[in-house]
Amino acid sequence: MSSSSAASSRYALSFTTGGLLEREATILAPVYTEHRDWAKVRDIAVAENILQARTHSTGVRCVRETVNRISTLSDREIEILADVTASERGHLMWAAACRRYDLIGEFAEEVLRERFLTLAGTVSHEDYDSFYRAKAMWHDELDDVSTATYKKLRQVLFRMMVEAGLLTAKRVIEPALFSARVADCLVQRKPSDIRFFPTRES
Repeated sequence: MSSSSAASSRYALSFTTGGLLEREATILAPVYTEHRDWAKVRDIAVAENILQARTHSTGVRCVRETVNRISTLSDREIEILADVTASERGHLMWAAACRRYDLIGEFAEEVLRERFLTLAGTVSHEDYDSFYRAKAMWHDELDDVSTATYKKLRQVLFRMMVEAGLLTAKRVIEPALFSARVADCLVQRKPSDIRFFPTRES
């Protein structure tokens, strides 16, 4: 992203709810497949508490965040979401997070994938901190977050990478090995969403 385009749009930073939200997505995907209406999916999920949240406010927040992410998936991706392996689901939900949040997508492409391609082997908190500082030069909203929120954003992002099978708990990069059906979904996007993953595939 160029500095001029980066400066023109604010980063959405609401991804502190949960991690990759794979379980939640698997539950909500069939509801969308039945109704084809995201507003109706939200209403049903909240009214029936199908994510089994402990409180109403938690349920509302979790449903909203899950819908925000899986609504970036194509109908084909949503249809296969409940039928894929854990690895495939992790890849689809990581792609969804990257599509929904430019900050995550740019980190995935500029740091995670780049460090894999240059054989760095790991991704550290320091790598994230450097990336964040560089982005903050063009995005005042990044400077405005509290220290606690900053740490939470970083914690959740690293948790997502681990849950997606792209990083170990010790922050060693794990190459993404795609199934044919997930790879086919990712390359339908222009540019290809393969760019969000640690892989030499193009």
